[in-house]
Amino acid sequence: MITFKDFNFKEGILSAISELGFSEPTTIQEKAIPAILDSTEDLIALAQTGTGKTAAFGLPIIEKIDTNSKAIQALILCPTRELCMQITKDLDNYCKHLGDVATTAVYGGARIEGQIKSLKRDKVQIVVGTPGRTLDLIKRRVLKIENLRWLVLDEADEMLNMGFREELDAILENTPSEKQTLLFSATMPKEVRRIASSYMKDPTEISAGKKNVGADNVTHNYYVVKASDRYLALKRLADIHPDIYGIIFCRTRSETKDVAAKLINDGYNADALHGDLSQAQRDYVMGRFRVRQLQLLVATDVAARGIDITELTHVINYNMPDDPEVYIHRSGRTGRAGSSGTSIVISHAREQGKIRSLEKITGKKFEHKKIPNGHEICEKRLYNLMDNIEKIEVDDDKITPFLPAIYKKLEWLDKDELLKRLVSVEFNRFLDYYKNAKDLNAPLKDTKNERRRDSSSQGEFLRFHINLGKKHNINPATLIGVINENTRNRNLEIGKIDILRNFSFFEIDKNSGVDIIQSFEDAKYNGTDIEVELSKPSEDKKTYRKDNQDWYDKPKRNKPKYGRGGNNSGGFGGNRKSNFRRKTR
Repeated sequence: MITFKDFNFKEGILSAISELGFSEPTTIQEKAIPAILDSTEDLIALAQTGTGKTAAFGLPIIEKIDTNSKAIQALILCPTRELCMQITKDLDNYCKHLGDVATTAVYGGARIEGQIKSLKRDKVQIVVGTPGRTLDLIKRRVLKIENLRWLVLDEADEMLNMGFREELDAILENTPSEKQTLLFSATMPKEVRRIASSYMKDPTEISAGKKNVGADNVTHNYYVVKASDRYLALKRLADIHPDIYGIIFCRTRSETKDVAAKLINDGYNADALHGDLSQAQRDYVMGRFRVRQLQLLVATDVAARGIDITELTHVINYNMPDDPEVYIHRSGRTGRAGSSGTSIVISHAREQGKIRSLEKITGKKFEHKKIPNGHEICEKRLYNLMDNIEKIEVDDDKITPFLPAIYKKLEWLDKDELLKRLVSVEFNRFLDYYKNAKDLNAPLKDTKNERRRDSSSQGEFLRFHINLGKKHNINPATLIGVINENTRNRNLEIGKIDILRNFSFFEIDKNSGVDIIQSFEDAKYNGTDIEVELSKPSEDKKTYRKDNQDWYDKPKRNKPKYGRGGNNSGGFGGNRKSNFRRKTR
């Protein structure tokens, strides 16, 4: 078994690693560290979040850094402020016994003046930054990168998904040609490939597993309920796991606020993380969550990016994401650092097709489980209470003075009666709440005619038509990047995305306050003029059929038993809204 000592690191680095409790490298560290230590060739490293990527590139860079130089030698780009701060903290821990290696973090959401002073005053060799703030400092000629030896793109797919394509291109175009570029990513979509082909020289590619797959130590479960019962199902899942410590992912900021408010009102130890929070509020919530003062964090995908907590037991998908790569990132937030975790999907019957697609993409089996009933939850909570009573540490010195009064107060109770009352104090609310609890499990259905739109999300979004499709090399990730790039709003809540041959549809939170059509005026994508307009549901059917025969599938309908149309019609009669589905012929 290989150990960190086999890499022949400096004694100061080995001491720091040992103090952190590391002895054996992870798979990505075992492959990446020698490739960086022994070579100057560019490197593409594919690994899920939580597999030790920071040490994989950080340790060899620290080992090879020129401590006699005052120039910035390494620039590490990452998608979010939180991840930026985490990477900087990790690097500081790795080199704390060296004394002559300095790192600094530059990111948005903080005063730029302090970061400018740090870059000017300190002898900084390693800079960790988010793309926007990094480019700003480069343009101000404060962050000087002409002597770079290493450029690291950490979570490259996330940076592109967040709309940082323009900033990344500008930074990469201004870095010296003679450097080692290290690209670390969990997935490898086309935009990441474009970065690699445009700015890397014959890169070596290594992987800690297959591309775009889920982590090995994460269990994937899904539950099927009616859309109206989604919140009740969430509460039961929280109740059946008394020691849960996890993130609940919602689709929109409004849904995040709503779910968190309901949980708090119902007595759960929860809070929300979303784009409407100030940085100070965000830091406060994250601080409480990191020290487990909160058990449940309700968040949007955008708000949760950069969260790096290794002990999460669960990730709960309150809504299924449209992009499978988003699910991979969500599930990768649990089961980190060798621990196991569980990723849960709360779905409805019409989403079984998405579950099957996720199984194929991630290479993982999703187990269908039943939402627990009231009896099962009460039984689990009772046994958990007994375990806590059995394992509680008693401080005799503090409790002994109160015992005489307690004995006198309860002397009329025998042991059996005392136990029943003790349990009831903690347990009555569960017994009362779940006394007549209904079965929340919905029957599994055939997904051949699955509806494209979940009724629970209607009214939340505006649907837009864009003249970019598969023939323009557009996929959900690149379309999100195009939207973020042109709206200049990386906190924008994007709903369902339908990619067709010649064009696409996307949904935007109607309360976003962004003029979408105005944002795309004079916009281009790879030489194509972008045209965006508000989608008209009544015309969707014609558009699907006319321009996308290979994607169009008119909903099957039964012939009416008596006459045509009317409320008994199996077609589009009455007041029913049209629904359109994709079909691969």
